[in-house]
Amino acid sequence: MISEEHKTIPAINGLVLAGGKSVRMGHAKDLLNWHGKEQRYFAADLLAPFCDEVFISCRQDQLENFNSGYQALTDTFLNMGPFGGILSALRSQRDKAWLVVACDLPLLDRKSLEFLIQSRDPEKAATTYESPFDGLPEPLITIWEPKSYPLLLNFLGIGNTCPRKVLINSDTLILKPDNPDALMNVNTPEDAAKAQKILKN
Repeated sequence: MISEEHKTIPAINGLVLAGGKSVRMGHAKDLLNWHGKEQRYFAADLLAPFCDEVFISCRQDQLENFNSGYQALTDTFLNMGPFGGILSALRSQRDKAWLVVACDLPLLDRKSLEFLIQSRDPEKAATTYESPFDGLPEPLITIWEPKSYPLLLNFLGIGNTCPRKVLINSDTLILKPDNPDALMNVNTPEDAAKAQKILKN
């Protein structure tokens, strides 16, 4: 029997969710240039110092103009939005935890990622932030532990593909963000204008 001391904490991979259709924005959110490069690559660079490997979760058709300096991970669970991207990542490397961030978080900063990782509890299914906008867990900036994979599959089995519901109904560590703006999802042109304003200040 393995003693508690010899239990290893799973290493962390990074995943940038960039496979959405960006219907509300009107053009691809992963290609928006907030910081001198396409947001999907900026987010991957932001994750890199904290992760063993970083992958960009995308659709097959997005690989046409993909920068070969980055690693793509196409969904094996199709047409499920972020849920499919998270499941596909967990399935691809079962022994890794996955630090998942959405590509529509242009205000996400290094400090917020650092705090998430330092506060991580690998005994839980996931470590996440409480959304400052609705008080619920924010699945698209979360460390999903390997043990979350069967939980996500169970939800899929009952026809529920909402990653937030999984966090609400699982043993999840939920943190209060120091910088609430860092968690702002930019889904519409109005959101983009607001984010642009914050970035300029």
